[in-house]
Amino acid sequence: PKDGERNVLITSALPYVNNVPHLGNIIGCVLSADVYARFCRLRGYNTLYICGTDEHGTATETRALEEGITCQQLCDKYNALHREAYEWFDIDFDHFGRTTTKEQTDITQDVFLSLEKRGHINENVVSQLYCEKHKAFLADRYVEGTCPHCAYEDARGDQCDKCGKLLNPEELKSPRCKVDGASPVFRDTKHLYLDLAAQQANLEKWVQKSSVEGKWSQNTINITKAWLKEGLRDRCITRDLKWGVPVPKEGWEDKVFYVWFDAPIGYPSITAAYTPEWRKWWKNPDNVQLYQFMGKDNVPFHTVMFPSSLLGTGEPWTMLHHLSTTEYLQYEGGKFSKSRRLGVFGNDARDSNIPVEVWRYYLLSNRPETSDSQFSWPAFIASNNNELLANFGNLVNRMLKFVNSRYDSIVPAYTMDAPEECKLVTDVNALLKQYVAALEGVQIRAALKLAMDISARGNLYVVESRFDGKLFTNERPRCDIVVAATLNLAYLLAAVF
Repeated sequence: PKDGERNVLITSALPYVNNVPHLGNIIGCVLSADVYARFCRLRGYNTLYICGTDEHGTATETRALEEGITCQQLCDKYNALHREAYEWFDIDFDHFGRTTTKEQTDITQDVFLSLEKRGHINENVVSQLYCEKHKAFLADRYVEGTCPHCAYEDARGDQCDKCGKLLNPEELKSPRCKVDGASPVFRDTKHLYLDLAAQQANLEKWVQKSSVEGKWSQNTINITKAWLKEGLRDRCITRDLKWGVPVPKEGWEDKVFYVWFDAPIGYPSITAAYTPEWRKWWKNPDNVQLYQFMGKDNVPFHTVMFPSSLLGTGEPWTMLHHLSTTEYLQYEGGKFSKSRRLGVFGNDARDSNIPVEVWRYYLLSNRPETSDSQFSWPAFIASNNNELLANFGNLVNRMLKFVNSRYDSIVPAYTMDAPEECKLVTDVNALLKQYVAALEGVQIRAALKLAMDISARGNLYVVESRFDGKLFTNERPRCDIVVAATLNLAYLLAAVF
């Protein structure tokens, strides 16, 4: 970061390491953030875009057990698969890391010790669900049951995917172990809790300021304010696991930090693994703006939980400026499901032999910004044939073939003084101004439509110029201008796309 310049720190929600990403994961987090990062770089902003795999927790332990490998081997395997998927999708991270690092352990423990020193950590003995069949306490995500709020029968112990309410596993009706389906029993165990209530006043002030300055979406504001209205309660930050960041406290050697507390700290820790100057990004609130991208189910963790942890330390952390969230991308009317082989996953897209640009265009044009959207194969094919090829592809391909065959691949000299070209410049500049404004506001679908509008304006210019081989033969100077102007427009489109 540089004083006096715009410094933009961009993160995508850290994908969990126990599976390959599907298209919904890609558009909701990494692809959207990639578009914004590319825009910021083109604008000359000092930009850092980081992401990485979230590798701790029960899900890792369980998946490793299923695959007959160690937790570290599982993390190494899926971190590589995520990297491959994102590289194929042309996601241009500055750094893609992971949370099983010394930096993650050090920073997480430092945050905890700061919170404890300031009196924001409480200790409680709780009755927790325990699976007698495989002899383990069950993490929230490995308890399923009926939601007490909406009666959804497959709610998880931490959140209901249907109504969006955050839950504690003991609130579920008819709980069952996700691993083996057994009915768990309650056993006493001690845990550490973050005193969220003590942070509520500071958090409300921060939300009021950041949501206005960062232009949060109304949905994000509503989700956050609903939490605040209910009143913040202590939230458990430890778990009875082996795979995670150890709790640096005597008598707590058999506990690790719960993933919701640990995982968001992955953003600064992954940055720390990338550069020793990570504090210039993460402890520089006056000079750095933080933009975060994720699905809507992650909102409370990034507007309530993580900010409360940072505020509670009393340290000058770089806090969230703008949160860009998406609704869900559905697959042919249903949910993506790896187990049921429903949907398109990163490796499927790669193996389809369909160019990555086609996938990127369709996902971005179908980005679920204000409501759920659908992936369907007919719509996917139509978007390529009727939009990308018919508009952008037609303009660029037609002109490149012509200049290669008639001009020996040399762009002719030209001027833009004629009324037709002046009108083209005026119209394109107006569209470009709207495009920049849209992306400054992280309105990605609107920006993509404006990019297509610029391309469509180019096609209209070519048609109105009566461009064909006769123009080259009969009006060579005029043809030179049309060819050169259109190729320069194509050069602009290469940047905005």
